[in-house]
Amino acid sequence: MSHERIKIMNLVTKARNTGARQSTACDAMGISAKTFQRWVKPGHQQDGRLDPRHHANNKLTELEYQHVIRVANKPEYADLSPSKIVPLLADKGEYIASESTFYRILKSEKQLQHRLKSKPVKSVNKPQALKATAPNQIYSWDITYLPTQVLGLFFYLYMVMDIDSRKIVGWQVYEMGSSALAADLMTDICQREGVKPD
Repeated sequence: MSHERIKIMNLVTKARNTGARQSTACDAMGISAKTFQRWVKPGHQQDGRLDPRHHANNKLTELEYQHVIRVANKPEYADLSPSKIVPLLADKGEYIASESTFYRILKSEKQLQHRLKSKPVKSVNKPQALKATAPNQIYSWDITYLPTQVLGLFFYLYMVMDIDSRKIVGWQVYEMGSSALAADLMTDICQREGVKPD
């Protein structure tokens, strides 16, 4: 039993003997009345809260701990989160540690932040805008779904517009989406509008 605890017990007992309420004396000493009762119980010489903690039998050794860090920092895993590393290792027939253990170790080593889904913002170069100065220089096109009376059945409207004049230079409705149909439409438009292959 610690010297500090004996001192607190004596002060609470002295206060109680002089007429103070036990709960008030315990509050003044910064302990609860239940803690005091546990301390004075015969055969209870040590505070249960201060008993040594039992270590888990499956706790990683220092070598295993370092192995987890080495594996997580291999080039093929360096940018992956533990939720992706563990399944990839399992596919190879390797089990080093659980996903939660990987998270805990990487967090304690401050190596988890760059593995989160939200990557740091990268500067992206804005694509150069195309500018039309005359008709038939730049076309813009899109495919729009047209619903029918049959639920889940659609027609596909292919529409091509001249950027400069905003003129719809061609359109067609098909029963399916296809790059071959789009190419046929563009070939037809170029012939009608006199657009040269270059």
